[in-house]
Amino acid sequence: MPNDLPFHSLTNLSAHLERGDVSSVELVEACLDRIERLDARLHAFVDVYRDDALACAQAADLQREARLPRGPLHGLPIALKDLLHVAGRQTTAGSKSWLGRSSDQTATVVLRLVAAGMIPLGKTHMVEFAFGGWGRNAPMGTPWNPWDTATHRVPGGSSSGSAVAVAAGLVPAAIGSDTGGSVRIPAALCGLTGLKTTYGLVSLAGAVPLSTTLDSIGPLAHSVDDAALLTAAMAGFDPRDPGTRGAPRIDFAAALAGEPDLRGLRITCLAPAEIAGGTDDEVLKVVADAAAALRDLGAVVDEARFPLDFAELMTRNGRLIAAEAYAVHRAAVEDAALPIDPWVRSRMLTGKAISAADYIAELAARQRAMARYAEWMRGRDALLTPTLPITATPVADVDEATTPLATFTRAANYLGACALSLPAGFSAARLPIGVQLMGAPFAEATLIAIGRAYQRATDWHLRRPDLSAWDRAPRIDGNT
Repeated sequence: MPNDLPFHSLTNLSAHLERGDVSSVELVEACLDRIERLDARLHAFVDVYRDDALACAQAADLQREARLPRGPLHGLPIALKDLLHVAGRQTTAGSKSWLGRSSDQTATVVLRLVAAGMIPLGKTHMVEFAFGGWGRNAPMGTPWNPWDTATHRVPGGSSSGSAVAVAAGLVPAAIGSDTGGSVRIPAALCGLTGLKTTYGLVSLAGAVPLSTTLDSIGPLAHSVDDAALLTAAMAGFDPRDPGTRGAPRIDFAAALAGEPDLRGLRITCLAPAEIAGGTDDEVLKVVADAAAALRDLGAVVDEARFPLDFAELMTRNGRLIAAEAYAVHRAAVEDAALPIDPWVRSRMLTGKAISAADYIAELAARQRAMARYAEWMRGRDALLTPTLPITATPVADVDEATTPLATFTRAANYLGACALSLPAGFSAARLPIGVQLMGAPFAEATLIAIGRAYQRATDWHLRRPDLSAWDRAPRIDGNT
């Protein structure tokens, strides 16, 4: 039996279970053991469902013995971002003011993952109300990026705990949400694969909202294959979420069948002038290397100027988030007695100043931008950009008044697109660097094909952080 089970991909673990090399109980126990040894330092989990997870693993093993497997995800553990409701369980949405709240419903994505046989291992920490890209959470504590055990670096947000849990080998995969990059930012900073799904592909029912027009739910995993399997399990029409009505069906099984072939696919890179400003030279090199690798795989990789301004898209996306977030959470952020993260409160309160007329104008501007993007994407299969302009900075150096991590990610949410972040290299300081592939709406299958081919030609997604020093060190309780 492998002694590093939680670091294995879901695809690999599914094969182990099928062959009988390992049981679901052994896999869940391996995850729980690593959580016990490491999470006091990593601070990834809000709650761990130890007893329920073990009981579900035992049931999965019995079903497998009876030759009643539910599919490739059957018996595999998953971590859930703590804005997904689970009936009878606490949901904090990253807010200390919500500690102890018990949910009376279960999110559709959780129901579907459980129906596929997955085992929820627990809930993960996040930026309060999902409004922040750095991953910091002053009241609840900030998860520790596992790629540097000497310096507390940002994990990225808002799906901070989900990314840390997967990158550190506490669980093989996790679910996050993405309103302006909250899956892709932590994926890039923690060396993971993260898929931002098109709005409407995956139900938002039972998820605490941030922005009702921009939110999406997607996976954080070790590989594109895993991200596709998880998205396939979660996707589809849900009568509880009108936003899923009319979304096309994506054939994920076909996207995962056989070896990917990129011959004839057209991938466009941003012109250097559009990405150089404020972007680290190490990041630029990684993007150039990724473009060369995709070209070697048979794709037609060209360079063109994007028809829209990324900085403007980032600003407009932020205004919509603020307006809608304030509408949802104004009771909390207006109550000075509640322990709300001061930066989250400040960001949400900016939405108070956006009038109804301004909000309607912003929605109209978004529709025009979406139409321009759709026209520009005709004849193109993907846009290649950096996921982030920088690598993980120390938490102590973070300026919450700035949003550099959202430079390239917010565009996908604003334009109604899907986007995939892939591990693509490391800085001289051994910090992960990611590249982003942005596609047309509901072009997830195309991005999966490109990502699968890239990961068969590279091994960046197989790298693991060295946590041996923490494994030997005495446990330290608490995290700031």
